[in-house]
Amino acid sequence: MATIVSSSSFFSVSLPGRLGNSRRCSVKPNPSPIFIRKFVAKIRASSTAFIETKPSEPSFVENEASTSKNVLACPICYKPLTWIGDSSLSIESAAGSSLQCNTCKKTYSGMGTHFDMTAASGSKDYGELMTPTTEFFRMPFMSFIYERGWRQNFVWGGFPGPEKEFELMKGYLKPVLGGNIIDASCGSGLFSRIFAKSGLFSLVVALDYSENMLKQCYEFVQQEANFPKEADISRLPFAASSIDAVHAGAAIHCWPSPSTGVAEISRVLRPGGVFVGTTYIFDGPFNLIPFSRLLRQNMMQISGSYTFLSEREIEDLCRACGLVDFKCTRNRGFVMFTATKPSQN
Repeated sequence: MATIVSSSSFFSVSLPGRLGNSRRCSVKPNPSPIFIRKFVAKIRASSTAFIETKPSEPSFVENEASTSKNVLACPICYKPLTWIGDSSLSIESAAGSSLQCNTCKKTYSGMGTHFDMTAASGSKDYGELMTPTTEFFRMPFMSFIYERGWRQNFVWGGFPGPEKEFELMKGYLKPVLGGNIIDASCGSGLFSRIFAKSGLFSLVVALDYSENMLKQCYEFVQQEANFPKEADISRLPFAASSIDAVHAGAAIHCWPSPSTGVAEISRVLRPGGVFVGTTYIFDGPFNLIPFSRLLRQNMMQISGSYTFLSEREIEDLCRACGLVDFKCTRNRGFVMFTATKPSQN
C-alpha cells in the first residue's frame, strides 16, 4: 500500500490480520507512496493504503466527512503516533523515518517500502502460527496471480467484475464520498487503486495481512503512469471514530473471526460511517445437505475461513457489532452488503 500526495495521495500500511491476525498499510503523499505493515490478532490478512486526494466530484458528498491524515494509532494502546524524520509522507522518506507512540514508548520504523506496524514489531524470535487460508494468501505466487487470473474466476460465483462492483458500491458510499476509506483485506490493491483514481475520497487506506500482496500493490502503483500523486483486522491501528468508510471485497469469509473484524470496523467508523463488503453465500442446494451447519463448522476448523449460508446471517453479524441499515445486492452466490454506524443524536 502506498500513499500518494499531489491531487491524490496513497498511503500503505501493514496491519494485523485477510482481516486476520495481521495487517499492512501504505501511504503515498505528494511525491511518492509509503507502505506500513501491521499485524493484528484474530483477523485474517489485510493491508492498508492511504491515498489523499482532492475529491473531483464534491457534489456527491452529502455529509461532512473527515479528511485528516491523522488516523493512524498505535496498534497496542490506540494512542496517536508521532512522525519522526522527513516531514513528507513518501516512499523515499520511509527508510529514514519512523512512527513513535509516546504512551507505549514503542517505535515503528520505516522498512524502505513500508512501515512495520504489527503489535510484535521489532521482535526477532517470536512468531504466531496462522491458519492455512492466511498462509495461502501470503505466498509470493498468490500475490502474482491474484490479478492475473485468480480474481477473474470470481465471475463464476456471480461477482460482476471490479468496474461494475465499484459502480454498485458508489451508491452505498454516497453519504461519505469526499471522506477517507479503508480497503480492508485489499490483496494486491485492485480496489485501493480504483478508489484512489476515482478522486472521490480524500484518503485511501489499503490494508492487508500479506506482505507479498502489499509489495505487489506497490508495484502496480508504480506501473500506473497517471496514478494520482498528491498528497488483526482484530486490532486496527486507527483511532476510534476516525474513518468515513471501510471496504472489504471478497474478504470477510477469509477472516478467522468475522465478528471480531466487524466489531473493530464498527469501532473505527465515525457516526454515519459506512461499511461495504462482498462475499459468497452458500445457500440453495448447499442448505439441503444434511448437517450442513456441522459440515461448515468442520470446514472452518480445518481451513480457518468462514462460510455464510444466508443474507440474514450477515445482517445479524452487522447488527450484533453495532451497525444498522443493512442492505444487500445478490447475484447467484455473490452478495454485496452495506451497513452504517448509527449517527449520534
